[in-house]
Parts: sequence; structure tokens; C-alpha cells
Amino acid sequence: MPTATDFKDYYTILGVSKTATPEELKRAYRKLARKYHPDLNPGDNEAEAKFKDLNEANEVLSDPEKRQKYDQFGQHWNQPNYSEAPTPRGANVATGGFDQYDDFDSFINDLLGRSRRRTSTSQTATSGFDDFGGGFRSQATAPDTEAAIALTFSEAFHGVQQRLQLDDETLNVRIPPGAKPGSRIRLKGKGRPSPFSQQRGDLYLTIEVLPHPFWRFEGDDLVCEVPIRPDEAVLGAQIKVPTPDGSVTMTVPKGVKSGRSLRLRGKGWTLPKGGRSDLFVKLQMVTPQDLSAIEQECYEKIQANASFNPRAPLEEIKL
Repeated sequence: MPTATDFKDYYTILGVSKTATPEELKRAYRKLARKYHPDLNPGDNEAEAKFKDLNEANEVLSDPEKRQKYDQFGQHWNQPNYSEAPTPRGANVATGGFDQYDDFDSFINDLLGRSRRRTSTSQTATSGFDDFGGGFRSQATAPDTEAAIALTFSEAFHGVQQRLQLDDETLNVRIPPGAKPGSRIRLKGKGRPSPFSQQRGDLYLTIEVLPHPFWRFEGDDLVCEVPIRPDEAVLGAQIKVPTPDGSVTMTVPKGVKSGRSLRLRGKGWTLPKGGRSDLFVKLQMVTPQDLSAIEQECYEKIQANASFNPRAPLEEIKL
């Protein structure tokens, strides 16, 4: 039989008065359950214990019949000698608003602001809440775990095998070629265990690709900037352009404008389903700062004999 030291004041646990309405009880429970939920406090035994107490308190006080017995008999409310026959274990009883959800998982997802929980049906396990002194049981799935892993451009492009430390476990993770920023990799059954069933959810790795000084992503394609000289822009040229798997020769057309982008088909990023995306090369004309004597002479001759005036259209501009 419970002693005075065993007694749990459910009203104090929920932080409400004994005259609290069902709506006040529900609000208080939802607020505290979100704060102490094991998914938001992994590895915190104190938070897990508080979460269990919250569920026990809510299970009793949200049921009008149980609450009446609790208010009348206190710590002995569930003893046959002090009240009517106890509710059978596993009975389908009202639980303060749970009846609006299809299952306990739906309630927790709504509580935590989740749209859905990615779990496999093979990892569904009984939550065991009826061990907390009431009759509420549901099917609670093992929680998924989210983690991030940072890769260099080379590792993401070619693929890599990496070791990942998750709590006390070391995982060998194979990243396939073509991982992009925001890509997700699922490791089935490698998430943290459920605090109720101890079955493990899945581990989802979100890929972070470290910035590269030359290439950057634009959708599935790569983009880079390549400088050219004024004479190359005027006369055209054959120039070397770096790609992820080596340099290639690209034709700069005669009279190209600075800022124009040229496409190198199939020279971009590795695609997960095979093949390559494109590489877009943005040309930037760069003027020389230190001229040799012959260069100085040639530019002076060009300037003295130039027939092209790029500012001619500006002569027509007036108020």
C-alpha cells in the first residue's frame, strides 16, 4: 500500500490548482510534455522521469471518474479497499483530449509540431503507459534521429566512407558520389532507442558541403568565374577551364562581353542516377595593371586608331 512519502500530488506535477478546468489541465499538460519529452531531451534521465510523472498525472486527472476518486481518497484512490473496482488494465478510457487523435504518435507529433514521423512499421512498439498506474495503452513508434555530416567538395563529388560517432556507438557511413548540400541519407535502425520500447528508430544524416573557392552550386549545376584578357575578349581565344575531374579547353567567342556565361555540358556535378550536370563558366574581363613596353605601345596604337565608341548611345540621353 502506498505510504505518505510515495504520494504524488498530480496537481503540483501539472502546476495547476485543484479547481482547474479540463481545458486548463490539458493546456498545462501539453506545455510541460513538450518541455520534457524524451525526443527533445535525449539522454536526460531527469526529464524522462518528469515526462512519466506528467503522463501519470494527466492520465488520472483528465479522466473525470479517476479524478473524482483521486480528490476523494488521495494516495489510496486506486486501492480496492478505498474505492470501487479499479479500471481494468488496458481499458479504453478517456485521456484528456487523446480521443481526437488516431493514436498516441499523432498526439506527440502534434505536440512537437511535427507534420509526420518517419518510422517503419517494423519498429512499432507498445508504449507501456499502463505501467504508470492507469489503463492507457497505445502504439508508440521508435523516434528517428537527425544528424549533420560535413563533407569537402571532393568527398561529396567522389563519395567517401566516414566514421560517425553517435552517443557511444561508432558508425561506418558510406556516402555515395554526388551528395549535395541538404541531401539526406537514411540509416535504418541506427537512431536512438525509444524510451518506452527500447527499439531503435532510423538515423537521418543531412549533408553539408563545405564551400569551395572556385565552384558553387546552382541547382544541380555548377557555376564558376574565369578571368579573360581584353584581347581574348576582342579576338576570341582557347582557354583552360578547371572542372571537378580535370581541366578542359573552352572556346571564348570573338567579341564576347564581360559577364557572359558559357555552358560546358556534362562537366558539372555527379548525378545520383548517373551522368553529370553542366558547368556554367562566367567570363570576367580583367584589365592588366603592369604593362610591358611593347604592351603599352600596342594599347596606345589601339587607342589612337580605335573606331569603336561604346558610349555613343549615351550622347542621345538628355532631360
